[in-house]
Amino acid sequence: MASHSLSKLSKIAAAVLISSFAVHSFAADLLDTVKARGTLKVAMEGTYPPFNSKDPKNGQLVGFEVDVANLIAKKLGVKAEFTTTEWSGILAGLAANKYDVIMNQVGITDERKKAFDFSIPYTLSSPQLIVRKNETRSFKTLEDLKGLKLGLGQGTNFEQKAKAVPGIDVKTYPGAPEYLADLASGRIDAALNDRLLIAYLLKNANLPLKPGAQIVGSVDKIGIPFQKGNPKFEAALNQAIDQIMKDGSFKQASCKWFGIDVSKEPTVASRDDHCPVAAH
Repeated sequence: MASHSLSKLSKIAAAVLISSFAVHSFAADLLDTVKARGTLKVAMEGTYPPFNSKDPKNGQLVGFEVDVANLIAKKLGVKAEFTTTEWSGILAGLAANKYDVIMNQVGITDERKKAFDFSIPYTLSSPQLIVRKNETRSFKTLEDLKGLKLGLGQGTNFEQKAKAVPGIDVKTYPGAPEYLADLASGRIDAALNDRLLIAYLLKNANLPLKPGAQIVGSVDKIGIPFQKGNPKFEAALNQAIDQIMKDGSFKQASCKWFGIDVSKEPTVASRDDHCPVAAH
């Protein structure tokens, strides 16, 4: 009887396994869905300049990632269809199939790779300090800020990096305008943000501040997340990214928004090495 029950269970298990394989085999790869639809559904915040934001004149989405998404979609033979959503729920929206991909400077981390697949990196960045223009102290690393006050955005990966160094008095803020104002007034000693954002932030803040040292040895790889189990889409997406890197269109978009090629390893000399002098 026990043997018969075991045999019966084995048959049921085998049937379930075969069924699951069949479902997987007939499930459409995301590439097929995207091509049949004619659009690539792209999610972004729409409030994250210069990566993505709405033009105050006409409400249209503009920015580096808008341009890159359009370039990728064109290589896939479709059009980009944009959805804006808050960062706090953007990954959950992808998990719920509300869109195909996210392009919002999503860092490729081991934790996120458990839930999603990622494209090859299209942006490489690193943390960089911001200091007052009249700053005479030399801050080359985060360790140099022990015993001092460092401002940064609440909930960012920079907060984790700073708090990992004992002795830094980390002050968190809702956003860059608040900590830049405190830095200019002397309430904190330095601030920390993405090196790609700093030139843009300082230009628009119009405060007596300047870029400080890049944090060496800390490079963030940014990719495009999508649902697991779509090998054809993954191959096509990576091929599209590779093509726009090689044909110069990615570099053109990068130079337009940043004055540097953001696909290159962060270096102090990257502005002169990778972009025309007249860019941006």
